[in-house]
Order: sequence, then structure tokens, then C-alpha cells
Amino acid sequence: MSHNPVIISSSKSVKDCAALMVKKEVGSVLVKDGDRLLGIVTEKDIVHKVVAMKLKPEKTSVSDIMTTKVVTIKPDQDLYEVMVEMAERKIRRLPVLHNGKIIGMLTVRDILKIEPELFDLLVERYRAGQHVPLL
Repeated sequence: MSHNPVIISSSKSVKDCAALMVKKEVGSVLVKDGDRLLGIVTEKDIVHKVVAMKLKPEKTSVSDIMTTKVVTIKPDQDLYEVMVEMAERKIRRLPVLHNGKIIGMLTVRDILKIEPELFDLLVERYRAGQHVPLL
């Protein structure tokens, strides 16, 4: 997991959010107020909720487009269980919380870095015509 997830305030504009994502080279940002996680904004949120709806990024706030029902995990959670959760919910990023505080972000890319043999397994399943839920 990354130990320094990118964080933004819910009052910032989508334009500011997108600029931050580009600057930090990330596909999502966590939205929080103090220590409390309020939501997450992903590239998909920006495309689906701003671009496709023709909203003005400089006038639309992060709170207007963030996903508020954020699935989170604990740092000691089993990696297999996490992968199943990600696949079932069709999500690629999970904030990691310890005692209610954000301590990191786990992504599919992080999992493939620590378990590279999973990549080979996913490629084999793809070639066999099986559904590959994590890609």
C-alpha cells in the first residue's frame, strides 16, 4: 500500500482535484475532514459525473462528485479476502484505516507488485477466455 495517499478537502473544485491528481500522478484522491474519511474521487468519477454531464470543473465541488460509500480495509486484513472484495465490488482502490484513521491506500497495482505471480494467473485466465475481475 502507499503510506501517503493523496488527500483533498470536499470544498475544493473538481478542477483543483484533477490538477492535484495529475501533479501527484494518481488515479484517485481521498476526501476527508480532519481525521474523518468523507469519500473518494476517482478518474472515473470525473469522467462520468463531470465530463459526461458537461459540468464546469471550476464550479463543481469535490463534494458534488465524490463517492461517499467508501469501502475500506484494515491493515491486517488477509490479501486474498481483499482481492475477493475488490473483484466483487469492481473497485481498484481501497483506503486502509487503523483505529478510524487513514494510514494508506491499497490498489490493484500494489497487489501485483507484491504478488507478481498473480499477474501470470490473470493472464492465463484471460487467454483461457475466463472473466478477469481485477483488471
